[in-house]
Amino acid sequence: MDRLFHALSSAARRRMLQRLSERDYTVGELAEPFDMSIAAVSKHVEVLASAGLVEKRHAGRTTLCHLNAASLAGVARVLDYYRDFWQQRLDDLEGFLTERP
Repeated sequence: MDRLFHALSSAARRRMLQRLSERDYTVGELAEPFDMSIAAVSKHVEVLASAGLVEKRHAGRTTLCHLNAASLAGVARVLDYYRDFWQQRLDDLEGFLTERP
């Protein structure tokens, strides 16, 4: 879980994931809209891959990146838990405040 949240902490990596939700990209194609080197994009892809968010396939000298959206299910469960936790606390606070004279 820590690797997932670390991978998602970067705006550039979140944008890469968003692009990968459309289709598979090579590292070079994934780098196009970013103002960074292909080596830097490769490092970001490694972080995403180590978190299980991206699967890489090698075809000769080309690396194709594929989004593994199923790995986001764990993140969704954690966020759902905390959303429910805080919603209950806010509901309790609202009840307390409306009961006071």
